[in-house]
Amino acid sequence: MTDLEADLRKAVRGEVGFDVTSRALVTMDASNYRRVPLGVVAPRDADDVTAVLEVCRTHGVPVVPRGGGTSIAGQATGTGVVLDFTRHMNRVLALDPEARTAVVQPGLVLDRLQDAAAPHGLRFGPDPSTHSRCTLGGMIGNNSCGSHSVAWGTTADSVRELDVVTARGERLRLGQGWAGAPEGLRELVDGELARLRTGFPELPRRISGYALDALLPEHRADVARSFCGSEGTLGVLTEAVVRLVEAPRARALAVLGYADEGAAAEAAAGLLVHRPLTVEGMAADLVPSAAALPRGGAWLFVETGGSAEGEARARADEIVRAADVLEALVVTDPAGQRALWRIREDASGTATRMPDGSEAWPGWEDCAVPPRRLGAYLRDFRALLGAHGLRGTPYGHFGDGCIHVRIDFDLLTRAGIGRFRRFSEELADLVTAHGGSLSGEHGDGQARAELLPRMYGDEMVALFERAKALWDPDDLLNPGMLVRPAPLDTDLRFAVLPREPVDVAFGYPDDGGDFSAAVRRCVGVAKCRTTSASGSAVMCPSFRATGEEAHSTRGRARLLHEMLAGEAGGLVTDGWRSEEVREALDLCLSCKGCRSDCPVGVDMATYKAEFLHHHYASRRRPASHHSMGRLPEWLRRVDRLRLASVLNSLAAVRPLAAVAKRLGGIAPERRIPKLAAETFSRWWDRRKVQGAGGDLVILWPDTFTEHLSPSVGQAAVRVLEAAGLRVALPPTLHLEKAPVGDGRTVALDPVSLLRGRGRVCCGLTYVSTGQLDRARAVLRRTLDLMAPVLETSTPVVVLEPSCAAALRTDLPELLHDDPRAALLASRVLTFAEALERLAPDWRPPALNRPVVGQTHCHQHAVLGEAADRRLREAAGLTGDLSGGCCGLAGNFGFEKGHFEVSRTCAEEQLLPTVRQAPPDTVVLADGFSCRTQLEQLAAVRGRHLAEVLAEGLAQKP
Repeated sequence: MTDLEADLRKAVRGEVGFDVTSRALVTMDASNYRRVPLGVVAPRDADDVTAVLEVCRTHGVPVVPRGGGTSIAGQATGTGVVLDFTRHMNRVLALDPEARTAVVQPGLVLDRLQDAAAPHGLRFGPDPSTHSRCTLGGMIGNNSCGSHSVAWGTTADSVRELDVVTARGERLRLGQGWAGAPEGLRELVDGELARLRTGFPELPRRISGYALDALLPEHRADVARSFCGSEGTLGVLTEAVVRLVEAPRARALAVLGYADEGAAAEAAAGLLVHRPLTVEGMAADLVPSAAALPRGGAWLFVETGGSAEGEARARADEIVRAADVLEALVVTDPAGQRALWRIREDASGTATRMPDGSEAWPGWEDCAVPPRRLGAYLRDFRALLGAHGLRGTPYGHFGDGCIHVRIDFDLLTRAGIGRFRRFSEELADLVTAHGGSLSGEHGDGQARAELLPRMYGDEMVALFERAKALWDPDDLLNPGMLVRPAPLDTDLRFAVLPREPVDVAFGYPDDGGDFSAAVRRCVGVAKCRTTSASGSAVMCPSFRATGEEAHSTRGRARLLHEMLAGEAGGLVTDGWRSEEVREALDLCLSCKGCRSDCPVGVDMATYKAEFLHHHYASRRRPASHHSMGRLPEWLRRVDRLRLASVLNSLAAVRPLAAVAKRLGGIAPERRIPKLAAETFSRWWDRRKVQGAGGDLVILWPDTFTEHLSPSVGQAAVRVLEAAGLRVALPPTLHLEKAPVGDGRTVALDPVSLLRGRGRVCCGLTYVSTGQLDRARAVLRRTLDLMAPVLETSTPVVVLEPSCAAALRTDLPELLHDDPRAALLASRVLTFAEALERLAPDWRPPALNRPVVGQTHCHQHAVLGEAADRRLREAAGLTGDLSGGCCGLAGNFGFEKGHFEVSRTCAEEQLLPTVRQAPPDTVVLADGFSCRTQLEQLAAVRGRHLAEVLAEGLAQKP
């Protein structure tokens, strides 16, 4: 391997990675399979590709081209050298609006092509649900389709010419009329015309095997088209000329409700005469909540287009009238359509969990049958599932007869794997009996190639092998795929994982307490690899900042998978001490965006805290873990000694501040925030007691409100009391009895006094730095302090979103053995939630001003912002807050070495929207981190919603 690596480094200009991290990141795609490569090369151009092939041919090492790694059949994994085209060969080289063509590189993400084509009223027709991260090279390799294939066909229908490099270094330009055909291919086809004319099933989604029928004279001997769907086994794509289509100026979405999926499937084919853009289907067992959908147990999503909204709406209404439905809904609002499509697009991830939370897996993701046979096929498919004791949730492209499904295979035991094989064989026979294709979109890969003889027969498969030998006589390119395949039940990704649960700190309640199961959640759909944050989405800011797979949620999950595999065959063999895993997690902002945005609910912030807890056990921690991880302790000591003004003065002296930052592991580019001259609690203690009345709420004095932004707490008190609520702070003594009266007066006893004073704390800073033992101690002390409150039904209002999220999730997951933890978590309300639930008749002041800002990451991921949005609307605060992440993320942006990534995250959405806002715009930022980032990078003062409302109350007559 050393010689191979050295020869590659001499031969190519792109990056060559034979290290543990580089290899671990590409051991898997979105399939059930895992194969460990020798190394990874990111070529810069076609010359690099040719050089890699020459070196690998000399060493007898196979080569696997890879795009976004979202393939679900295993074809993007390999044991030799993996070519990563996403790093450099990822551009639109030319776009001709008149000819409606584009010249693209294989690593180009589909959405970036759509962005380039959109100003010309054009688009690329096929659009898989992974459009935000899949690449054109991968789409050509798999002949991908997407939801609009009933209108615009498969990727092969959109390909004009292809530049490829063969395994022996020959550069070919593929096109019609035998253009670019390797020697002997024409003779092969001429000798098998009868077989090629009769041996392929007639259906719109026949992707399985090689498309040799595209080489027939009546199909213009289209070598480029025949190359599509070859899964990197014939040649390496370096450039493509693709066809664009005119995008409808307006669209309407008809959502049709049916009693069950069978009724929806049988109705789908009849709608095609109306020439819709899409006919997608899904059943109720895949939908978290059907509240936004028409009445029914299954739905068809039928999209229509037109030159104007009225035309698109009229076509949708025509389809509704023609469809025999229980109930229908037509949506013309783009935002409403996006929300509905998101349900469908996330299905590839949400389907990996059954309704009861158990796991489900790909493998039989996209069989296709003639659309008219879909209803009958689905009934037989359900019966086959039942016969094997399996469950699945079918969905997909009903208009094309293509069904996606994740099935609850047991891929962890020998018996379960045996049942997986038997089911696969019987399903292949069932699909063939219905005149279908084993693959209708994502290719055969290792999952289905072994079963191709059941579909095509031995003689056609032998013809495939002969074609492969003409293109790749040395079997260098992606061996084991399509021809001479590896068995479908080998190389399973879970084979190397431990069978017994790993000893961990968090409870992982949704994974049965099993950390391995939590890591298994990442199936590789790679939504975390999106190159821009759309709407309110957050995940994954570090990947968007660096573009590195290691800094994506999926990349980190891959490294954790290899760490858990350990000596059983994993690449990471030093367990929790792994520096590779630590480095990958270092740029995780712990924003928790993946907890909500990842379709399968990966929670990398929790996994990071767990890893840091074990990694630094009995070891010296970074200085930042002490300076910022233990921030509540230091600030309480400063308050007790009344040193805030002294420290502020010292921090204003640059040399002293520089020394402090160096000792504390703080980024030198950062300014140390000023401490409040008076803490929130001291202000509370000296304020005049307000008259009793209204429901009691406990206002949580989080560390940031207490010591850094007491104005937020003061404003919240004014607003909550104006809404008729009675405010009290949490107890600061371990009380035998609850506070009485106004929430301050307590019945003291000697035991209480001996126990001493304390402060509640959510433990956030300890959790984010992986100091979980200390976090547990802090949280248990907090529960002791809150015991009298928990005996009542009093809600707890938390102003800092990150602290509220910590109490809602980290607290019960870390103290899963203490029932008080779940009780306190259930009492937590955000500021807006408290006003909405406890003072429903109160009306905020009419401010009537525009707002900008960013929804806090933890608010988005854990708490939700619906109540905040309604409160803003009631106050006349107009405008939407942006998504993404501010980039400061608590201690992250202050830690040494993180400043540039932190600033890049802020520059993605937050700072541009604030800079472009009109002068009278209110800048909202409920989180202290967000406000600090705005102040330090844009010299803008962001305010908590409570401060804005309190200001309005003061101005109210």
